[in-house]
Amino acid sequence: MTGAGLPVPPGFAITTDGHRAACAGIEPRLRALIAGCDPGDATGLAAVGAEARALVQRCEMPDELRTQIAAAYTELGRRCGVADVPVAVRSSATCEDSPDASFAGEHDTYLWVCGVDDVLAAVSRCWASLFTERAIAYRYKMGLPDDGVAMAVAVQKMVRPTAAGVAFTLNPHDGDRSQVAIDASWGFGEAVVAGEVTPDNYLVDKVLFEITRRTVSDKAIEYRLAAHGRGVERHPVPEDRRAVPCLDDDEITSVARLARQAEKHYGHPQDVEWAVDSDLPDGERVLLLQSRPETVWSRRPPSSVSAGTASGYASIVSTLVSPLHGKRP
Repeated sequence: MTGAGLPVPPGFAITTDGHRAACAGIEPRLRALIAGCDPGDATGLAAVGAEARALVQRCEMPDELRTQIAAAYTELGRRCGVADVPVAVRSSATCEDSPDASFAGEHDTYLWVCGVDDVLAAVSRCWASLFTERAIAYRYKMGLPDDGVAMAVAVQKMVRPTAAGVAFTLNPHDGDRSQVAIDASWGFGEAVVAGEVTPDNYLVDKVLFEITRRTVSDKAIEYRLAAHGRGVERHPVPEDRRAVPCLDDDEITSVARLARQAEKHYGHPQDVEWAVDSDLPDGERVLLLQSRPETVWSRRPPSSVSAGTASGYASIVSTLVSPLHGKRP
């Protein structure tokens, strides 16, 4: 996304080579553990997952890798003008987020991590999250091999969001590719992603970027920065904000435009996470945090998606904006 010129929080990444180097010594034991696991046995699966995660977290990170991560984190703090800059530490596995499978929510992300030691610990926990019961069972269900699976980790400056959520570059209810669908709620996006809140919902036309439908919900809870300044806490939303739109129209269209840019860049429909950062000036506050392929409707050809859901002008627009007609099939 950075290479495509999309606005993302500054940061750095630990590649899959780093993960493989750290876990090379335990790889045979991990393979043997998973190979002997029955995903249909919940008790056995939990025991195997716990043992595998413990193995990963006990691994000694190579000194060179520790030094590189510490140097990158220090440089990020210098760029942001904040010592021990708060960061989000995000998992990104080699097996996830293909057009045929999405591991959304299966691997771990850690928010508001401060200090080199805590960042190193969070990286190790992200690697270990390859072996949550959910992730092991999902790989088995999708027929994805455990052999060779690896984890990259993204470390990004933490945003201080007034609102956050997700956006799909098609309508997830009927697959209409002429629209961007946005779910939004107060604070951090965890409440939306985890389904803990009924978010505001907006549909935006992809060509004209007009808001064609808006639904403002009663948003009962939000995640926000803890009072002591470290970590994120769950709070009830005050009554005077619960049923108030969490985005203004300029922010809604900004989210839609950025999601559309991501779709053009990747060449197929996207499922995007975004946030409105209170640290930034007006007009620059909307950031993209993550973009992955949409995995339900995008597997269907445009003709079957639009049949019965769009006609006339809408059908023409759906065809024109379909990324299947873009730079990549």
